Amino acid sequence: KLALEFPSEDIFLVTASPVIKAITNFKQVSKTLEEFDVEEQPASLLEKRYPNIKVIQSGVKQLKSDDHKIFTEDGKEYMYEKLCLCAGAKPKLIFEGNPYVLGIRDTDSAQAFQKNLAQAERIVVVGNGGIALELVYEIQGCEVIWAIKDRAIGNTFFDAGAAEFLIPKLTAEKRETPIECKRTKYTMEGSEGKERSDKLGSALGPDWHEGLHLKGAKEFSHKVHIEILCEVKKIHLQQEFIQLQRTSLTFPKEEKNVEPDEVLWPVYVELTNGKIYGCDFIVSATGVVPNVKPFLDGNNFAVGEDGGLKVDKHMHTSLPDIYAAGDICTASWEPSPVWHQMRLWTQARQMGWYAAKCMAADTLGESIDTDFSFELFAHVTKFFNYKVVVLGKYNAQGLGLDHELMLRCTKGQEYVKVVMQNGRMMGAVLIGETDLEETFENLILNQMDLSAYGEDLLNPDIDIEDYFD
Repeated sequence: KLALEFPSEDIFLVTASPVIKAITNFKQVSKTLEEFDVEEQPASLLEKRYPNIKVIQSGVKQLKSDDHKIFTEDGKEYMYEKLCLCAGAKPKLIFEGNPYVLGIRDTDSAQAFQKNLAQAERIVVVGNGGIALELVYEIQGCEVIWAIKDRAIGNTFFDAGAAEFLIPKLTAEKRETPIECKRTKYTMEGSEGKERSDKLGSALGPDWHEGLHLKGAKEFSHKVHIEILCEVKKIHLQQEFIQLQRTSLTFPKEEKNVEPDEVLWPVYVELTNGKIYGCDFIVSATGVVPNVKPFLDGNNFAVGEDGGLKVDKHMHTSLPDIYAAGDICTASWEPSPVWHQMRLWTQARQMGWYAAKCMAADTLGESIDTDFSFELFAHVTKFFNYKVVVLGKYNAQGLGLDHELMLRCTKGQEYVKVVMQNGRMMGAVLIGETDLEETFENLILNQMDLSAYGEDLLNPDIDIEDYFD
């Protein structure tokens, strides 16, 4: 975007990774809903396309905002007129520095995970967001103990009803063949052998598990046991566990009597509900923290409660000429009543695009309106091979007790939930091919009073689109 606006200006892209993430197969599904794939491409492609972009492959060591300078790990320094920080976030690991704990957030860590999984007979997955959901669904031939702190799975995206709708898919033996994925992967020569685990890769795209063979060492297809309302209390290495003289449990079968485990495992997970399970390794999929560390030292940034750099409605941080976009930032303007920030690919793309527009407008002394994509929270993804659309305050975020829910559910086919407040639609969750996203998007955006329709709003025999087009 910046390269197009300022063809004669030099634009530096500083990145620690040899590949860049490109958006491909972009499709505007509706006014606010977008679908796209995320592809890794060599940086040279970007430089070819835009001759005024220079990609600098190095991490950032230090930012001196007073001098308008950044210093890179390879000992160089660069002056900037305007700077946009898009360093994303890093996985929030349950325990730092434990070789048996793997964090998954980017394509590199997904590959490390696949290598480990090939030999694994049992793993413990901790976390309840999108990555944990996808992981547990995709893994075959390996026992999975899934520890979640909530009562129901997928708490970031769903309520308990949606979770119930999805659960049968977890235990179904017959798996549909997933659709071919269109991602190509570039690996840089020489980057294979080197340990890259400490380097932050880019966040995973919405279909990151496609093309990875997530199959463990055992021959059965799907074995998942969910431990709810618990967190990891402690992790014991094998020797520590033997000295503890405690009992670990076998993989729970249907009948309730759980037996002590005779097998010795490399590592043991003690949960806050008192149970201990042995496993080959632990996957920490417990969300992310903004990657602000390289930039804070010596700079007086305003930082949000979630650890991100605060930005105003023009993506400015609190320091002159410095902007931020994506997972690293915290939206600190007064949001629209049906939008909220969530660290997702869709928002990162929108924020990056909008930040470039703001940087251009500031440079040219023009004024700019807030981007339409911040009017309504809208996200489309796939879970358990179902299309999933979430709109607005889909989990009644911030609405208190003053709201009601309406539901429609056809087992194995679709799940529709709307969040209503004072007769107006505030949010919705659509699972399956419901074809309701555009209608609901309009109803949430125009805040029409729907009290007169009552329950009929979700009556499948009434073609709701005819009413509201």
